[in-house]
Amino acid sequence: MPVKEDGVFRIPAYRDTHLEVDFGHESVLLDGAPVRLTRKEYDLLALLTCNAGDIVRRDVLLKQVWGYCDGIRTRTLDVHIRRLRKKLGPFSEGYIETIFGVGYRFQPCRSRSASFDVAQVVPLSATA
Repeated sequence: MPVKEDGVFRIPAYRDTHLEVDFGHESVLLDGAPVRLTRKEYDLLALLTCNAGDIVRRDVLLKQVWGYCDGIRTRTLDVHIRRLRKKLGPFSEGYIETIFGVGYRFQPCRSRSASFDVAQVVPLSATA
């Protein structure tokens, strides 16, 4: 959720009990340890966490992360979700929910409510 301060959009970081996604530094920590993600894995996780709790449709993910046009049929998204889940380890199934035939939903960790903190200044266009 972008926050506008002094005419500049600031993108919050996602933080919960286990996961931290720092949008300013484009880094991810899982239980305090860095998680090495490819560019597409990071972009996918960032888009999902920015929409935590909401279903993000497949076509939106494919367009925003890969730049694909509507109507493209590919398994690229599913492969990247599988790799991302593997890197998130035992927390993956709780975080990334498959909504069959629709898309995916990022669910914040349920053991403690998630928080959003303002990170570094990032142009709003960089998040789209």
